[in-house]
Amino acid sequence: MLEKNGNSNSIVPTSRLERLLRERELRRSTRSPHSNEESRDCNGDVDVFGYINDLYISDGYREEDLFEGRYPNDGWGKQDARVRKQRLLVVANRLPVSAVRTGEDSWALEISVGGLVSALLGINEFEARWIGWAGVNVPDEVGQRSLTKALAKKRCIPVFLDEEIVHQYYNGYCNNILWPLFHYLGLPQEDRLATTRSFQSQFAAYKKANQMFADVVNEHYKEGDVVWCHDYHLMFLPKCLKDYNNKMKVGWFLHTPFPSSEIHRTLPSRSELLRSVLAADLVGFHTYDYARHFVSACTRILGLEGTPDGVEDQGKLTRVAAFPIGIDSDRFIRALELPQVKDHIKELKERFAGRKVMLGVDRLDMIKGIPQKILAFEKFLEENPIWRDKVVLVQIAVPTRTDVPEYQKLSSQVHEIVGRINGRFGTLTTVPIHHLDRSLDFHALCALYAVTDVALVTSLRDGMNLVSYEFVACQALRKGVLILSEFAGAAQSLGAGAILVNPWNVTEVAASIGYALSMPSDEREKRHRHNFTHVTTHTSQEWAETFVSELNDTVVEAQLRTRQIPPLLPKEEAVDHYLQSTNRLLILGFNATLTEPVDTQGRRIDQFKEMELKLHPELKESLKRLCDDPKTTIVVLSGSDRNVLDENFGEYNLWLAAEHGMFLRLTTGDWMTTMPENLNMDWVDSVKHVFEYFTERTPRSHFELRQTSLVWNYKYADIEFGKLQSKDLLQHLWTGPISNASVDVVQGARSVEVRAVGVTKGAAIDRILGEIVHHKNVKAPIDYVLCIGHFLPKDEDIYTFFEPELPTGPTPIARAKMTNSLNRSSASNSTGRNGLPAFCRKAPIPFPTQEKRVSGLNGNGNWWSRMRDRMTVHEGSSVLDLKGENYFSCAVGRKRSNARYLLGSSAEVVSLLKELAHCQHLNG
Repeated sequence: MLEKNGNSNSIVPTSRLERLLRERELRRSTRSPHSNEESRDCNGDVDVFGYINDLYISDGYREEDLFEGRYPNDGWGKQDARVRKQRLLVVANRLPVSAVRTGEDSWALEISVGGLVSALLGINEFEARWIGWAGVNVPDEVGQRSLTKALAKKRCIPVFLDEEIVHQYYNGYCNNILWPLFHYLGLPQEDRLATTRSFQSQFAAYKKANQMFADVVNEHYKEGDVVWCHDYHLMFLPKCLKDYNNKMKVGWFLHTPFPSSEIHRTLPSRSELLRSVLAADLVGFHTYDYARHFVSACTRILGLEGTPDGVEDQGKLTRVAAFPIGIDSDRFIRALELPQVKDHIKELKERFAGRKVMLGVDRLDMIKGIPQKILAFEKFLEENPIWRDKVVLVQIAVPTRTDVPEYQKLSSQVHEIVGRINGRFGTLTTVPIHHLDRSLDFHALCALYAVTDVALVTSLRDGMNLVSYEFVACQALRKGVLILSEFAGAAQSLGAGAILVNPWNVTEVAASIGYALSMPSDEREKRHRHNFTHVTTHTSQEWAETFVSELNDTVVEAQLRTRQIPPLLPKEEAVDHYLQSTNRLLILGFNATLTEPVDTQGRRIDQFKEMELKLHPELKESLKRLCDDPKTTIVVLSGSDRNVLDENFGEYNLWLAAEHGMFLRLTTGDWMTTMPENLNMDWVDSVKHVFEYFTERTPRSHFELRQTSLVWNYKYADIEFGKLQSKDLLQHLWTGPISNASVDVVQGARSVEVRAVGVTKGAAIDRILGEIVHHKNVKAPIDYVLCIGHFLPKDEDIYTFFEPELPTGPTPIARAKMTNSLNRSSASNSTGRNGLPAFCRKAPIPFPTQEKRVSGLNGNGNWWSRMRDRMTVHEGSSVLDLKGENYFSCAVGRKRSNARYLLGSSAEVVSLLKELAHCQHLNG
């Protein structure tokens, strides 16, 4: 929805999507056509994807100018004078420069190769600083100071890691554990015992290294900065940063695939890593598939709630989205006009005259599918003899990790296959495969892209693969065909214009090669036009700006949600008012409030242990002290049945209210019912049959049959299957057993409960108070209430029942009494689906004013005794003389609540009750 600004005619966007679209248009409109061309020149030369040095020389300015923010006249300088750019702290494992020590306090800095460098160094929307490891061990302080000073000139900030940390953290946990797992290679299989033994030390080094990165970020962070963490090396970093400053804007982006939950769950530290990443405000991936896998892992492993926007944990939403990275396409397009590139193109055309050129550019890595590509080409030559002297495959295999045995083995395997094919199909003058074990400089690569007829990308698993983008950007004249693996992230962006293949299916790839080589020119042009449009519009700068824009807006959305979240309980204030009061009422929930916590982080859920509710062992002594205080009345109000409460609280002097308050007893007495008369329960049997049916169909689900309700719980079932089954169950209920019944259907996080109408904790508390007054010699009205629970939204009417103050109104009548009176007067004689039963309609006796109470107590009559004698069991709310400052309602572990305050967990409830008991004991 759009609104007009009152001071102008400008349109003010009000929704999140409208804000993002408006900001996108503003970014584009700030660049005039002229300045845009010049800024593209700048961006292209900042991009250092392996070949930046040549471009620096050709365009006539130095890398120092770019790193230090001295750009050519691109129109941004004047804008900077008016508007201060937002600071962006880019945190990655490696800095965009490599350092070589040339003396005790002197360093030579060289630009590193990498796609992330390519994407981020060209950003001029932000005042960027890069934080990372310089790739060298610097143990002495002199060297650290001098390197820090040298890197500062290039807007880089070093993190100093010693050799042992690098070995355990980078070579060990990152490259030996996370990288293979995220690319579906699984955990190391060779020498598994040694891997298991070293895993803990590697993970400890990983956490330590992430904390070292966090310390450097914290040192340089300024309020308002955006911190952007990159890749699997720094999965622990968001949590470290949020622990330091919860208001810090933190985004995390993964540049590799994220595996399915079935793969990720094999990782021993699976839960800890997921929770650490969820500390970020925005989590980004290249494709929707990776984002979906991440959300699925959070729901299946952590048991959290997945939403269309991300992952929600007790009201805190971590936004998860796909942000496909791009390239600086203009840099490649402009390079084709350079004289040296044109010379290269001419040489290559002469070299491969009369032959179609196929190209593969890959790192020599297991995931790149180079052997599969070459074998498919062999099969194509076998099946198509006519093409044997008319096509050539140029394969650029850039060496990587040459000291690792697996990579050495792969290199030997590739060389063997290439030699066999060339020996089989080659001649004295030509060979079908040209294989190079090295990288090419930027100009040579652009020329090779330009003369290629078919590019072949056969990655077995790839985060994105920007080679396909670079090829498309250089094909404006030739309009070559792209054969692309469906397992590369780029397939989701370029799939419409490319020929998608399964690289494991050699026959399919071979057939695709034949189709690509003989494709009609009009089809080639249509395919190229589609991909070219995408590559030139979804650039690396657009990617970075979109991510940061989304991150800023995500923080705004979180702040809006936070305003609706109650504050944490002021414990000192609650204890002080407790000690000053004369008649206290403590209403405590049971499950997730007073129960013993079951720690499942990183472990399988123990279903039987969780289902068997037990009172927290640390509460027993404190609870007994509070129960024995004559000024304190405690009510344990729970949805559990009577047996569960009897087992846990039978030894304490307190009141038990089972099944949402429908059954009540003082532990020294017998159970009594507070259920309304003529409560219709004819629906129970038919609902029970439905619940039994779905329990049989849903493994690890169960249902509970109570006197006034039935609950079907699928907390321990497969999350996705449980949700589908619950929808099916609800459909069966509404169209059958309860279509005309007076019931409420209450949906929990992973449960479905069917209750008789009016069975809520708030509706029961009035009757419970009436029973307490009649069974206990109450000397004075209740002047302090502490209500704590992990209640379902349907039961949170108990919080509003005790509210002593209304936002408006002439008298401070209890909000609950006013609210309940309105509900009762509007309810039908029986009940409606959301109404209260008829017995609740009786208005409470007005409580005397302060003057009348004083005169009554000082005179011959006792107003309190007379009023207590006149009360019925349903007039319990009349015993309240409650001021706003003496009422504390607390939701446990629920950030969306009607309660006044929050408590994080049952451990905080234990701490609070311990403090109450201790202070009460000290005050005699």
